[in-house]
Amino acid sequence: MARKSENRRSARPQGRLIGYARVSTDEQATEAQEIELRSAGCDLIVQEHGSGASRARPALSKLMRGIGAGDTLIVVRLDRLARSVSHLLEVIEDLSGKGAHFRSLRDPIDTSTPQGMFSLQVLGAVAQLERALISERTKAGIRAAKAKGRLSGNPGIRERRPEALTRMTEVQKAAYGARIQATANQWLPTVRGCAPITPGTTLHASCGNAAST
Repeated sequence: MARKSENRRSARPQGRLIGYARVSTDEQATEAQEIELRSAGCDLIVQEHGSGASRARPALSKLMRGIGAGDTLIVVRLDRLARSVSHLLEVIEDLSGKGAHFRSLRDPIDTSTPQGMFSLQVLGAVAQLERALISERTKAGIRAAKAKGRLSGNPGIRERRPEALTRMTEVQKAAYGARIQATANQWLPTVRGCAPITPGTTLHASCGNAAST
């Protein structure tokens, strides 16, 4: 029994546990998040004050530049780190490229474990499906407008103005992230009940039993 416990401990990342705490305004405090992060074993906590929809995250950018192999970035909730699911996946991909890990204390994501990686795959699949649905709805709207002899969409988008395209992308990402968080009670129980993906197992098969309970 002692040997099994030792093997489990040795399988965990051996680098630093780095906490990231963010609040939206200077008037808010990160103290509550810091307490949870310290309880999780973080020996370094980076604080950030900024809106969740803002792309400007100087403290996070500096943290990402300094993080190394074996380190684990920890947040209390996913919305403290990322402004959208696509942003979350970008951050985790960057961490993986450095040999680092990511963990959310209140969500079933810990990239140092098979279950956590599976949860991440589910989020990625949800994001891909959402992008496909948005694309299909957009194309359907354009076809309907053309059939009525109208030019569809915003003039700035039609003319491919960079500032209009950037703004549209930011709004879509923020709206999608908000929908994912608002419907978490619908899909998180299924994710928590799923078995980790093993060779020869599909995402559908892994989730089948959880979805039917």
